Amino acid sequence: MFAPLPAVAAPLTDLAAIDRAVASFTGQQIGVPGGAAQPVDRRLRLAACSAPLALSWYGNAQTSVLVRCPDAGGWRVFVPVSAERAAPAVAPAAMAVMRGEGVTVTVAGDGFSVSQPGEALDAGAVGAWIRVKTAAKADPLRARVVRPGLVELPVD
Repeated sequence: MFAPLPAVAAPLTDLAAIDRAVASFTGQQIGVPGGAAQPVDRRLRLAACSAPLALSWYGNAQTSVLVRCPDAGGWRVFVPVSAERAAPAVAPAAMAVMRGEGVTVTVAGDGFSVSQPGEALDAGAVGAWIRVKTAAKADPLRARVVRPGLVELPVD
């Protein structure tokens, strides 16, 4: 009769190393505004990586850090960042056009300008590109915000 072979445990990634990498990436410690909201769940069992971890912001609002093992078939973990992030150094531009607002849509070119009413499908600051609709069944157009209530479709 054969005796069963003892199970050999595969090496695992040190979860504290992930916490340290996220703190280094964000520049803040766990629980501090701008840092990880909490430590990585210690119940995770992630295979060890032969390459250094790859970290990047995830989402437009940068509310999470994506931590990846770049090995073939590697794992990935999303680490939430504390919601009380520090205020940005530069205040965001004031919105000149709000979503759902009536706007004047102008098409301008060399020596001509045509205008018609429309509706903003997005909010935007001066210089931003937003979607606008000129009729109920019309396809949305992309226009640049010129000033409050005015968007432009430049013709080159």
